[in-house]
Amino acid sequence: MAECIRRYRPADESTVVGVWHRAGQAAYTFLPTWQQFTLGEAHQVFQQVIVSHCELWVATREALVVAYLALKKSYIDRLYVDPPEQRSGWGSRLIEHAKALYPEGLELHTHQESLGARAFYERHGFVAVRFGISPPPESAPDVEYHWRPNADIAMRVRGE
Repeated sequence: MAECIRRYRPADESTVVGVWHRAGQAAYTFLPTWQQFTLGEAHQVFQQVIVSHCELWVATREALVVAYLALKKSYIDRLYVDPPEQRSGWGSRLIEHAKALYPEGLELHTHQESLGARAFYERHGFVAVRFGISPPPESAPDVEYHWRPNADIAMRVRGE
């Protein structure tokens, strides 16, 4: 199968928004705002907030977008994998891609209740540096993570 990570193209919009919406609905069962978030609203937010402020990358299999990554310089603004494609390595490939783009380090936030996401980022060398509350409309407990290349080296030396 032909798999790749490439830059986002405007023609990808509907597929990327669908991936984001489905993945968010599946991941954020604890957030009423996400459960009420419609696909139409997702398109609006994507156009007004994400495309205009982020560098976007998509992961494809047989030319079908299965995951996407949105970066604001070294900040991972969003990383979503379509639910049927989860646990297939797409998230790991996108994290490695982000690390290659920003080898000096990366930052991100995720929800404290997103235990799967937290475990995923920690497996990739991210360290929780601050616990807080996400901005509205969610206003939910979140955690800020940082990845620094020296931390990865230290983990490998210790055999973690």
